[in-house]
Amino acid sequence: MWILQVMWGIVNIMKDIKELIKYPGFAKLDIRAGTIICGEKIEGSKKLIRMDVDFGEVGIKQIIAGLAEWYKPEDLIGLQTVFVVNLEPIELMGYESQGMILGLGLDDSQKPVLLIPQAEVENGEGLR
Repeated sequence: MWILQVMWGIVNIMKDIKELIKYPGFAKLDIRAGTIICGEKIEGSKKLIRMDVDFGEVGIKQIIAGLAEWYKPEDLIGLQTVFVVNLEPIELMGYESQGMILGLGLDDSQKPVLLIPQAEVENGEGLR
């Protein structure tokens, strides 16, 4: 009986995995390290923080992220983390977001865990 319960748990976990993609689809994502150089809560929003992120030779990009419930903008300044930098820009609360910060956590009610490199890398370094 216990084995069946464990197997059922695995099945439940597996059904939550997104649709399989081929490597060329994944390879289209441009995932890079960047350092947050400034940040501020967006007035009128409970969730959104506007950040300027230094990506080295790629330049500085503005990223809007729904982190304000869990992170203070001033605590993010100087943090090197991981972003997708080639998403089509989107406007949020009057600000253009030019990428997406990556964090772990499938449940939107839990604090996202930001991806921090084990060692500092050059801003703009990409995933390989």
